Amino acid sequence: MALFPFLKSSAAAPQAATAEVEAFLKGYSIEVMPRTAEKVEDFRALLPTGTRVYIAHIEGTPIEDMVATAKRIGDEGFSVMPHFPARIIKDKATLVDWVGRYKDVGVNQGLLLAGGVAQPHGDFHSSMQLLETGAFDGFERLHVGGHPEGNKDIDPDGSDKMVMEAARWKSAFSERTDAKMAMATQFCFEAGPVIEWVNRLQAEGIKLPVHIGVAGPAKLQTLIKFAIACGVGASLKVLQKRALDVTKLLLPYEPTEFITELAAHKAANPDFGIEQVHFFPLGGIKTNAEWVTANGGTSGKPAKAA
Repeated sequence: MALFPFLKSSAAAPQAATAEVEAFLKGYSIEVMPRTAEKVEDFRALLPTGTRVYIAHIEGTPIEDMVATAKRIGDEGFSVMPHFPARIIKDKATLVDWVGRYKDVGVNQGLLLAGGVAQPHGDFHSSMQLLETGAFDGFERLHVGGHPEGNKDIDPDGSDKMVMEAARWKSAFSERTDAKMAMATQFCFEAGPVIEWVNRLQAEGIKLPVHIGVAGPAKLQTLIKFAIACGVGASLKVLQKRALDVTKLLLPYEPTEFITELAAHKAANPDFGIEQVHFFPLGGIKTNAEWVTANGGTSGKPAKAA
């Protein structure tokens, strides 16, 4: 029995994608930053036409860089969704300015987050406050964050009481707005806890569809680094435990098992709340896109596929 079933040797032959996996990957999204986007000569050579590309707004990134990246990716034929981290936005005037700049380059959707900054830079500390401003009137789609493993910034006691209350509030907001809404989650590694969490959301009447976060192919060391930075608690413990075997450290991680299990559950339970997959390309955008193409059949073919 393999000690590390989630690790796939780079020498292993790729498995043929199943119909379940192809269906599950259809319409997937992916995340970039301005500095990582600069390294991609042409997104059309990597991604299916119309793919939603999130643009992460890291503290210190000038809004001009964010907007320029959004325009470039949008001009290449993709659906652009920039982040709006509440805690780095000074005030409503700044928020309105940012939204206006994005609208000027054709952006009409956004991911609203609290952000990973400990101390707010101004008036906002939560995505709910951003939603309440009315600044996003005219946006067609508004996504919010989801936390399958909880969030210690929101619930320091280790529970998920406040996280779930926020999810209920966001779900209620979605029912009284024209914008299409969904919950985009942090990346996860184990299907069982994710399935339980999504089922719990549905049982508690939270109607936001889930776009489940998935870490793209990467070295195990890279995954651990990002898991620590992003506060992925339970998954971090799993990675650290599996990293104890130093002979496995150089083997690349691939999300094959995680995706396959979720895809099978979705196929068996069509009303299951996961709507789409959202990739964090921790090992590189090109590597992630190639993995999806290899595992997603026609749904993963890039716009400029040979």
